[in-house]
Order: sequence, then C-alpha cells, then structure tokens
Amino acid sequence: MRTRTARLLSGVLLASSLTALTGATGATGSGATAAPAAKPARVKTTDGCLKSKPEPGTTTRIDLCYSVFRPAGATRRNAVPMVMHSHGWGGSRTTSAAAFEDFTDAGYGVISFDQRGWGESGGRAHVEAPALEGVDVRRLVRFVSKLRWVQQDGRHDPRLGAIGGSYGGGYQFVGAFESLRLRGKPLFDALAPQITWYDLEQSLAPEGVVRAEWALALAAAAVPSDALPPEVYKGLAEGAATGNFPDGSIPGGENLVKFFEKNGPKHHVDRGRRLAIPVLLGQGTTDGLFPLEQGFRNWQSTLTRSARKKSIFVGYNGGHVLPAALPQGINVTSDPCSQRLAGGDFEQLSIRFFDEHLKGLDTGLTGYNRIHLATPASQCVTVRSVSPTEKVPLGTIASSTAAGAPIPYEIAEGPLTVAGTPYLRGHVTALGVQNRAFLGLAIGSSPLDARLVQNNVLPLSEDEPVVGASRRVALPSVSVKVPAGQKLYLLASPISDTFVAMGSRVPGIITIDDTIVHLPVVTR
Repeated sequence: MRTRTARLLSGVLLASSLTALTGATGATGSGATAAPAAKPARVKTTDGCLKSKPEPGTTTRIDLCYSVFRPAGATRRNAVPMVMHSHGWGGSRTTSAAAFEDFTDAGYGVISFDQRGWGESGGRAHVEAPALEGVDVRRLVRFVSKLRWVQQDGRHDPRLGAIGGSYGGGYQFVGAFESLRLRGKPLFDALAPQITWYDLEQSLAPEGVVRAEWALALAAAAVPSDALPPEVYKGLAEGAATGNFPDGSIPGGENLVKFFEKNGPKHHVDRGRRLAIPVLLGQGTTDGLFPLEQGFRNWQSTLTRSARKKSIFVGYNGGHVLPAALPQGINVTSDPCSQRLAGGDFEQLSIRFFDEHLKGLDTGLTGYNRIHLATPASQCVTVRSVSPTEKVPLGTIASSTAAGAPIPYEIAEGPLTVAGTPYLRGHVTALGVQNRAFLGLAIGSSPLDARLVQNNVLPLSEDEPVVGASRRVALPSVSVKVPAGQKLYLLASPISDTFVAMGSRVPGIITIDDTIVHLPVVTR
C-alpha cells in the first residue's frame, strides 16, 4: 500500500521535472523513452520477461521485462553487436523499433528493459544497488549471450554496448563494476552513459544540504508505481523537513547515507576498481541534479588511464533542468560538441563511437582523451584537464543568510575562457547555527545583470558558530567564454530554488576573509 508520505510527496512533482527524470536530455535522442508507434517492418521485435533475484525478505523471483529489436540481416552467420538500453527515473522501456532505427540501420541489435520497480518489471527500485539491479543486468547479459544472431566473444560474453541517460546511465556502471568485481572484467565492451552520477549522496545533498527540489521530485515520480522502498520516501521527506540529509542520527529517523552508500561508481572506486573499457560520457552543463562535476568525477576516477585514451567526454547544455529563477540563470539547450565531433547529436556520436569500438571500424572519429564542453553561447571548448590553473584574490566577501538578494563580486574582465571545476579558499566567520549561503559563478556587464553561468550553485554550510575558520569551498563546474565588455563574478546568495527551504533557518551573515578563487582558465 502506498505510504501517506508518498501521497504527500506526489503533489510536488512538476511536469518539467518528470521529463528530465526520465532521462531526456533536451540535446539528444538516445535518452528518450517516448517514440513513434510505427515499427519498421524489417526489424523484428520480441517482447518478453525473464526471472531475476527476489526482493529482500521474499522468496519469489521478480519479472524483468524487455523488448528486443533484431535488425534485418542479423543471423547466426552474420551476427551483430548488441546495444543495451534502459530508461530514466520514473520511466519505462522503449517498445517501439522506430526509436532505435538509427542503431538498427547501422547494424546493431537493441535490447531495452524495464528496470526493477518500473514498467512491467516487478520489485522495487533500489537505485542501482549492486546486490539487486547489479544482478538484473547480469541476468539480461546472460539472456543476450543465448541469442544466436548476436556476436559472441566467448561463453556468456556477447559483444555489447550500452546507452541511456540518468537512471539509464546508472545501470551501465553498476553492471560493469559488478561484473568486474565478480569476473575480473566488465560485462560491456563500450558504454555511452549520459547525465548520471558518480556519488549519489553528494548529488542529492552536497555538503549534506539536500537539493530539495530534486529530492521531492524523485520521490514524487516514484509514487504512481509505488516504486521506492518506504524508508526512502520517509527519508526524503525527513531531509526536506530538517534541511539535512538523513544519516540515522535522529532517533527513529531514516539513514539514507547507508541506503545509498553502495549505489554508484564511487563505492567501487573506493575499493580500487577501475573500468578499462572505452566510455563516451555525456553530461549536462546545466544539469541541476547530476551536475557537470559528477561527470568529471566519473571521467577522472572510474576509468583507467589507458581507457581514457579510448574515451570521449562531451558536456552539452541540457540534462535535469528546472528553471533557475533565484539566483537567476540561463535557458539554453544545445550540443555543439557532438555536432563538431560527429556532425550530429549525441546519438549519432554514440553510433560512430560504437562503430569504432564494437565493430573495429575506422570512422575518422577524433576527440579521444579530451573533454569537450558546451558554453552558454553554444560554443565548444576542448580541454585536457578541468583543474584550476590560476588564483584570483577577492579579499572579503559576505552573504546574508535566510533571506536577502544575491551579491556579485567581480573576479575578472573578459575576454576570458574558463572550463573546469573552480573552488575558493578563505577564512569563514558565521555566528549563528546552521549557517548557509549558496555560491556560483556568474557573468554580466555589471552586477545588476549578472546571471549564473550554467544555473548551478553549491552550499557553504556551517552548522555551528565559527570565527576565522580556514575552509576550501567547492564551486560548480562550468564552461564559459566571457566576451570583451563583460565580467566574471562570484555570486553569493542566501537562498536557492534548487535548495528550496534549505537555507539558514535564522537570519545572519556569513563572511569569508582572505578569499582566493582558484579558476580553471583556458585562455585570456
């Protein structure tokens, strides 16, 4: 039965957030779950379900349901690689062959599946838990290995790529890492995940401050199918009420830190595991749930050095995006880097990437071992590293807490190109309790028209009074070309619509003395 907490949460989901949660990036086609109804006659479609691991505390195996699309000409003698696909949060598998026409026309089979707790599959969504969703992916791979028209590299080892965005990127990592843990090599031969996470806790609650707008939307999206375990609904509601990510410290409260601790690449990386396969990583520069920095962490931490030489990172304007009104941001959807690399969108880039790594073709694709990032003006900036290269002293900055207007502090004049992950160092003074401000980079011709570069802010949070405490404060990752006549600012705000109701509970002031901003400057 649906919990009362879940029913209450259902009222907060906006239609725009549901679109983003299902994995649609706004810049590509491969993340979408909706598609035209017509099925090309030359593609054979097979729908079915297989059995997978029972839910915790039960003994009945769940159904795991799929649709398989076999391209024309695929036979045992003319076997083809397979591409696995799955949906975003709140979505379901794609059942129309027309949605994958570009892949099947290129000579790939496709299997799209309903993840545990969604669509026609049974069970509940455990948010890519290795012991559950990890098993599900392995069961599907075993099924694919028995299809005689799919190319096989060995026993239970089909030639296999994977696509999908958001939650549809999460299954790729849990499948690859769990196979690496159990068999010594990943299930997949190449991946193309989009807008997904590295560290789920830091995505949902950076510095322990809940991204309330998204946490409530995630819970509400699960309500129609009652997909989440009850403790997760309760935990997200607890976080929204207290302003802190539930860690079990409140008597009778939930512990989402423990629930999510294994649910992402960070868990495996912390245990020394790295993927040695080619990966085409797509991440939204304006993504407010799994921001650009999460993609950078996957690039830097989940792949071996040799794998990065065979991999490509693309950042586009899109992802999980809700309007950024306070502080004010931008509204742009574009993918200039996929266009530059492949002459099309991310899906077209994915096909060329798979042609090279699943078929061994030389398509002339370039951009390997590089990070390609869209700017708000839809330009493409390419870098090797996202680490800061310059230091800019700002002196003292301050922000009110609980209420007030954002304050811009000038960093530098254009022309200037910044691409990567900045941060600042300084000495923090805050005399109240649960002191919070939200910081990000902005551009404008003056403080009056300064807007966030790509919509994101990160919290500076001090739960207890501090005086002159030395701090390293993370700033959102960005890619921006500041033109001549405009300036780059550090924006400090007491409130943020992404972290709605997560600001300080009492008015006050946070100051940072001896502030030095560390910037990833590409050109001046």
